[in-house]
Amino acid sequence: MNLELKAKITKREQDQAAKMVSALGLDLGAKRIGVAGCDRTGLIATGLTTLHRTSFDSILVPLRQLINERSVDILVVGLPYTMDGQIGTQAKKIQKLARRLSVTLDLPVEFVDERLTSFAAEQLLQAADPAAISKSDRHRRRHQPNNKSGIIDRKAAAIILQQWLDDRPTLAASNPLC
Repeated sequence: MNLELKAKITKREQDQAAKMVSALGLDLGAKRIGVAGCDRTGLIATGLTTLHRTSFDSILVPLRQLINERSVDILVVGLPYTMDGQIGTQAKKIQKLARRLSVTLDLPVEFVDERLTSFAAEQLLQAADPAAISKSDRHRRRHQPNNKSGIIDRKAAAIILQQWLDDRPTLAASNPLC
């Protein structure tokens, strides 16, 4: 193989490696944290689990386990801007927790606008199974969380992560041979 062709192939492999990522998407809440992941190609986000948060320390062990198993490079956290695009009280709490996780887990963090992701997650779940989430379930979710709340949190995390992935350049766009 000639040197010039080998250099082009090596450059393409380096470009592809630079675009590959393993990320965890987090929908941070006071009681639950929805967690989503993606494969190294960074194409599709999938809901993984919902962590029940009783303290900061209570979420570290399962997050570290996921980070190690999936070789995570970055945390992607949904930030609940107000409807007029401002960072309100809730968003400031999320930023503080996300930065604390970033430092403790030694991973960078990026934020994604998560306005209405929980609502979108409910709508997607209801479209898939209309009996899954009824109006009474949505009312009960606010007052007595159940297993469906965990599913919604996990789906919201997947929406957050997918939004972040979609905003990144794709391998196919940078590689005309794909």
